[in-house]
Amino acid sequence: MIVWIVNPFDNLPLEGYRPQRYWLMARAFARAGHDVVLWTSDFSHAHKSPREMAAPLVGDGFALRFVPTPPYPRNICMRRILSHRAFARRWLGMAEKEQCPDLVVASLPPLSLGDVAAAFCRRGGVAFVTDVQDAWPETFERVVPRMLLAPLRSTARRIYQAADGISGVARIYLDLAKSYGARAPMHLAPLGADLQPAPEDAAPRNDGMLHLVYAGNMGKSYDLATVIDAVKADKTLCLDLAGAGPDELTLRARAADCPRIRFHGYLEADRLRALLASADAALVPMFDDSLVGLPGKLADYSAARLPILNSLSGETAALIKEHSAGFTYASGSVSSLAAAVESLRAADATALRAGAASLAAVFDAASIYPAYVSWAEKIVSERRLK
Repeated sequence: MIVWIVNPFDNLPLEGYRPQRYWLMARAFARAGHDVVLWTSDFSHAHKSPREMAAPLVGDGFALRFVPTPPYPRNICMRRILSHRAFARRWLGMAEKEQCPDLVVASLPPLSLGDVAAAFCRRGGVAFVTDVQDAWPETFERVVPRMLLAPLRSTARRIYQAADGISGVARIYLDLAKSYGARAPMHLAPLGADLQPAPEDAAPRNDGMLHLVYAGNMGKSYDLATVIDAVKADKTLCLDLAGAGPDELTLRARAADCPRIRFHGYLEADRLRALLASADAALVPMFDDSLVGLPGKLADYSAARLPILNSLSGETAALIKEHSAGFTYASGSVSSLAAAVESLRAADATALRAGAASLAAVFDAASIYPAYVSWAEKIVSERRLK
């Protein structure tokens, strides 16, 4: 069958990063014998800059198409909303000129994409799956009055109720879809990663220090200020941060007087793997009101066999406890993080790394995405029988 996968946000291996969700998904569909197109943006969400490759390319057995997309400077701003709408509108214009697919998998967010994809599929008799990575518009309740989000809630409801299938990276998102009245078959598919051995030339540093690492965004959902304050207060801790975001300059200023804290910016796949392999433990410093169920960084951390210090409750805390892969602390509390660090020091390091390896299996792309393909094939078959 012909499968279209649409998402404007993921980094691409062509840019030096590890394969992310929709690349892995497209590869799995292609390996199952399907004709696949991965549609993405010609604007890099991570770097907030245009991508150099703007022509159709070939991925791991699938076609890669770029949709012209206006830039935006920050994750939370009006220009981003307008950019999403332009992406959805331009994708639709390009899609209507192509042979109609059998299946469209559209990420949520952005809401504007799901809305036009649902309408496109309804007109063409195409199976429509929405793949939920984040709680939109709920996540904006931290910065926007709830009453102003009513139009976006209506859009989300249309998408969920129009879908032939709903997948999500965490159970919290499938439950959210049900709260909007969704009745379609649902499938849990965590953010996956290719599990690879650590680089041979990287190993934990034996210098008497405990080396912590964080990889990801530096924005409002992340309690990195508490992490920096905890590291500054404990002279036996070092912290490496890989990534960027709107709070990066503020965080750099907060850490400026501490040489044990290092900022690396965005790292390509090999350099990030080496940095993770040289650490003793990794951080998931997130606020619960971010509404994140299972953050993608869990896949990278556990793939590197790193014990985890985590401040998310719910699914993330439960998984870490189930696999004995680390410790959970209270976000916003330096003392709670310090206590988690002491628990980490007192624990058996070998057992913790074994727990992290066990946790990694939850995020193994080799099992997640073939299972996703099988589920989606059933969605298409059942739709054809209606």
